[in-house]
Amino acid sequence: MVQAVMEKEEQKVKEVSLEESREQAEEGLEPEPRKEKETPLEKMTKAELLEKVKEAQELEEKNFDLYLRSQAEIENVKKRAQKEKTELAKFSNESLIKQLLPVADSLEKAIAHSEEGNSIDALREGVKLTLKGLMDTLKRAGLEEVKSVDEPFDPNFHEAVSEQEDSSVKPGTVTKELQKGYLLNERLIRPSMVVISKNKA
Repeated sequence: MVQAVMEKEEQKVKEVSLEESREQAEEGLEPEPRKEKETPLEKMTKAELLEKVKEAQELEEKNFDLYLRSQAEIENVKKRAQKEKTELAKFSNESLIKQLLPVADSLEKAIAHSEEGNSIDALREGVKLTLKGLMDTLKRAGLEEVKSVDEPFDPNFHEAVSEQEDSSVKPGTVTKELQKGYLLNERLIRPSMVVISKNKA
């Protein structure tokens, strides 16, 4: 009786295993290999232990080789990144310089024009146009003038070099600009050098 029950249970297990294998085959999966129960180390024979040590050594060598390869790859990536960074810094101003070359051409023409004995007025006009071309190019690159004259003195944008008595404006007003200040993409790169008003003593 007991034997018959056990045989029945074994038959059920076989049927389930067959069903699982069939399902895995239909899904394109390889059936999972049955894991053999590992013998504990303390119960292994000397030969089995030696085999285990050999497997561990092979695995260690394989992992060490993979480690060395990955370290070499990381080093190569670092070198490539550094090279790209250097190249980027080296040629970062290329676009701006290309835009400034016509300004240099215009200045060369103006000098050649003046040497031919042409009028000062024509030379002045040529220099004005060249300056306008230069400023237009710099504006496209993000350059902007700091507003100064008739503005209240602002230490964030202005550098006062002297004070001048002037009753026509409020004290602390910029009355004269000695050197223009500039912003690059809204960040100050040079403050305006200015003269500010003060009350009469």
